[in-house]
Amino acid sequence: MSTPRSAIIIGGGIIGLCSAYYLVQSGWEVTILDKGNLADNCSSGNAGMIVPSHFIPLAAPGMVAKGIRWMFNSKSPFYVKPSLNPKLISWGLQFIKHANDKQVNKVAPHLRDLHLLSKLLYRELAAEPQLNFGFEDKGILMLYKTAKAGVEEIHVAKQAQQLGLDVDVLNYSQVQSLEPHTELNIKGAVHYRCDAHIYPNALVTQLTAYLKAKGVNIQTNCTVTNFTAGNNHIDSVNTSSGNFSADLVVMTGGAWMPELAKKAGMNIPVMPGKGYSFMVDNADKKIVHPSLLLEARVAITPMNGKVRIGGTMEIAPVNSKINMNRVQGIVNAVPDYYPDYQVKLPQVKDVWYGFRPCSPDGLPYIGYSEKWSNLIVAGGHGMMGLGLAPATGKLVAELASQSALSTGISAFDPNRFN
Repeated sequence: MSTPRSAIIIGGGIIGLCSAYYLVQSGWEVTILDKGNLADNCSSGNAGMIVPSHFIPLAAPGMVAKGIRWMFNSKSPFYVKPSLNPKLISWGLQFIKHANDKQVNKVAPHLRDLHLLSKLLYRELAAEPQLNFGFEDKGILMLYKTAKAGVEEIHVAKQAQQLGLDVDVLNYSQVQSLEPHTELNIKGAVHYRCDAHIYPNALVTQLTAYLKAKGVNIQTNCTVTNFTAGNNHIDSVNTSSGNFSADLVVMTGGAWMPELAKKAGMNIPVMPGKGYSFMVDNADKKIVHPSLLLEARVAITPMNGKVRIGGTMEIAPVNSKINMNRVQGIVNAVPDYYPDYQVKLPQVKDVWYGFRPCSPDGLPYIGYSEKWSNLIVAGGHGMMGLGLAPATGKLVAELASQSALSTGISAFDPNRFN
């Protein structure tokens, strides 16, 4: 009987957990190394949306102009903190280079396929008896208040339909009939019936417990300090808790990916995109469907009997400061669309924040390193980490086992900026 192959996963976020899940399913012995305690990774405050509708990457036409305009508004939904940081300048130049129609049209089918695979896998995970994370397949409403936003979103909806996604353009009364318990102050919406949502806190907790029960060695408060490598092969991962060796290394690491990659002699550009969220009671005026408030770029998700409200994308180095101006911008947006929800500014202690790992072209990194034969990179998913986690984990296991891939990954080559 052959000895099981061994894998080390660096990073215990949702990408790392899903990679561990599918590697274990494929017969691998897995060790997860995480610099924190897994309790508050980036996905625990996530809006919980599974979004085939998001086939357009963050680096999209118009985002540069909007970003420049929004830089002067402390409550705006997208903000790049001005800095002479060479990493930010390099990232920004690549972002500008990729924010065009030609690039978006080229990558849209690849993103769509990755999202659809993930939704299918979420449905399978939800059927597992030990996993109950509130999977609901009722779509997401893109709500708009202005004719301009409506025209833009309906254009995207037509692109989505051409890509074979299940999408409906709705007028005000049609949207209101989908939300019978609460008043809406909007012009209309696009209903992406292809989308779904979950309660991410439950998923992270249950998946961690499942992996521990399956014998996965989870090392917390374990910081990677270096790699011992030679002959195109990583021999060991050196950490604050000692050295770990395995046949395969999977580098996730979220917003800390560039520092990890640098230790391995690689260039994988990522900038942290800070986002905020908080929970409110769903009350009597119950919201039924998750929604995105388009002009405000705010996400609303009913989950676990409450409503999670989240938003903003603040491109800046990792920092622990909570900018309450940005939280106030989120708070102000809600009653503009849902007049019954007069949301109060939460106390600082009740505001969650996390750092989305944003690549400069808005696409994740999934695949083998060209520098090290036993290193797989899986990260840089931006706002879509939770939504794309099962698909990424499945692909990691398929790459590791050298089996046929469930979907193509050429657009996500981790070596593309070398």
